[in-house]
Amino acid sequence: MTAGGPCTAPLVADKWSLPVIGRLADGPRRFTELRRGLPGISQRVLTATLRGLERDGFVDRIVYAVMPPNVTYRLTPLGESILDATRPMRSWKNAHLPEVERARLAYDSRPATGSPDDPGLTSPVS
Repeated sequence: MTAGGPCTAPLVADKWSLPVIGRLADGPRRFTELRRGLPGISQRVLTATLRGLERDGFVDRIVYAVMPPNVTYRLTPLGESILDATRPMRSWKNAHLPEVERARLAYDSRPATGSPDDPGLTSPVS
């Protein structure tokens, strides 16, 4: 991508951006607080997600000149504005997460059926 060119990044459509924004909805948090509140995220992925959100203007990174250095992340006004747009999705997720987890467990416990070319698998008719 060239400087000044069109944005081709998914903005907040990746796996972790909206959960990070949701964790910051209650106020500024340190990196370790964010990581503890987001089970399953690695340090590398959280760092990359925060950098992307900062680059896109959703998050501010505040560095306090103390020893050891203290870094806090908070939503910008743009980041806060996306909370209204995502609230219905977050509410839906909270209401239906147990169903999704049951479906995942059922799927993961099925025996393997082979490759997508397996004649036993059905595919949509074109």
